[in-house]
Amino acid sequence: MYSPSRRWRAMGWWWLAMLMSFNAQAASSVLIWPIDPVLEADQQASALWLENRGTETANLQIRVFAWSQSGFSDQYQNQRDVIGSPPVAKIEPGQKQLVRLTRTREVPVGQELAYRIIIDEIPGPQVLTAEDGKTAAAIRFQMRYSVPLFAYGAGLWSKEDTTRKRDPKGAGVPDLSWRTVAVDGRSYVEVRNQGAVHARLTDVTFQQGSQSRPLVEGLLGYVLPGASMRWLAPEPVSGAPTLQVRVNGAPQLQSVAPAH
Repeated sequence: MYSPSRRWRAMGWWWLAMLMSFNAQAASSVLIWPIDPVLEADQQASALWLENRGTETANLQIRVFAWSQSGFSDQYQNQRDVIGSPPVAKIEPGQKQLVRLTRTREVPVGQELAYRIIIDEIPGPQVLTAEDGKTAAAIRFQMRYSVPLFAYGAGLWSKEDTTRKRDPKGAGVPDLSWRTVAVDGRSYVEVRNQGAVHARLTDVTFQQGSQSRPLVEGLLGYVLPGASMRWLAPEPVSGAPTLQVRVNGAPQLQSVAPAH
């Protein structure tokens, strides 16, 4: 039987959702650059800039975690090999803050180590005044920014830098292969990296004859050296298509060899 009280309860929830959406506010807008910082073998420190593009003070916490991949997922661990300073920052609107990323130990020769810089925005309390003069609570969202950081040992590098001379033989490249796997009736694309450096995969497509089907537009994800990662395919992969990807921002797509 229809109940008027149920109707009013439903309308009450609807209005509550509407009020929440109107009062929801992001604390500020933080611009971060560079988006791909590195610590070269001959660098003791690198710089990361934070700029507050919002209208309110940004209170930020900066942490650096060791980054690895296992079980087809990202893993983060506490570490002290790379320190971000300052660990907390208060940035006024329109102002910038330099974060210094300093290494405390050397990276083994010919190796790349991966880190994630996690920047948490800590919102402060805010009270809004409604039109009738009464106070209204505002919902504050805590923003989290994640920036990859790669550090290199002697004899290895991966990011082009026209300001420094170095041996072209030390340029590391990913060594990728791929396959499809079925898990619980769902189709996944699995990419393995046996190279010395990470692979950042974007604009991934399946090419079969004259037909091209995108797996994802933009960023698919990262595969670290010696790791394998999986991503859900939007539909089952049939036949023997060619997987084409843009690796580490290269101007051209490259074909990835099928795994054997």
